[in-house]
Amino acid sequence: MELGWLEDFLALVESGNFSRAAELRNLTQPAFSRRIKALEEWAGAPLFDRSTHRGGLTEAGEAFRPFATEIIRRVLESREAVRQRAGAEAATLRIAATHTLSQTFLPQWLRRLEAKAGTGGSFAMRLSSDTRTGAEQALRQGAVQFMLCHHHAAIPDRLETGQFVYAAIGTERLVPVSLPDAGGQPLYALPGSAEKPLPVLAYNPESAFGWIAGALQATANPPAFLETVLTAHVATVLLAMVEDGRGLAWLPASLVDVAFAAGRLVRAGRADWEAEMEIRLYRARARQSPAAEEFWAGLREKERADATVSEGRVVS
Repeated sequence: MELGWLEDFLALVESGNFSRAAELRNLTQPAFSRRIKALEEWAGAPLFDRSTHRGGLTEAGEAFRPFATEIIRRVLESREAVRQRAGAEAATLRIAATHTLSQTFLPQWLRRLEAKAGTGGSFAMRLSSDTRTGAEQALRQGAVQFMLCHHHAAIPDRLETGQFVYAAIGTERLVPVSLPDAGGQPLYALPGSAEKPLPVLAYNPESAFGWIAGALQATANPPAFLETVLTAHVATVLLAMVEDGRGLAWLPASLVDVAFAAGRLVRAGRADWEAEMEIRLYRARARQSPAAEEFWAGLREKERADATVSEGRVVS
């Protein structure tokens, strides 16, 4: 049995789709399917139900899942322990951040932490910019010590309460955005009409922002009349399409503040079309490296000093 087979297994569990999982693992779908089949032959039972499109887990697969997660975590933790014992990367923080936050929030937030600590320098860090699903998987498997992401009630929280804790370190709004017309009003203004649906630039189904935008649309009164003309996973791609006049999109405010100030873009709807999101930093509850624990302690100290950080799932 190969360790990579377990990583294939978890990628398929997370994505629920053979094609998407193969893409995440940088494999062709036939090669990926052969590896899953090899794992099932080794396990002695089918792990996935192939009678449905989404390839859900069988009972055997559900029983196998926690063991696969634990094996990978222990292997990666063992590797980290060896590296630390040898003095390699002992002081390096490993953080996975979603694509948008790695570009907008993370640099300024780190500068504020460094200024508060009075370090006079920067943290040694290895940053992985990924999708929400990819970042969660990296944290679960121990490949990173921290995960930075947005949180909203519409986003499924798949990190087990007993194993992970988080600090809420900021807020952000998801806002509908459009090009302005000649009078400065949105070219595509919500809610639209049945006779002329608005072109919307949407997120892929597994996107966290897509879940939030979908929740807003599902509860809107009056309802929106939208026609999806393009889908993408990354907010910056949708931003480029909005700037090209192809439709409206729900985008994080930090990504469009400059364009708003310059008048290049405007809000496409009232405040009830927007959603406030929490920015969270997750970590495993288990003890991390000395550098990671020092970083977390500094974050706790900042919380006590300025009362701007609220921490969840932490036993005092």
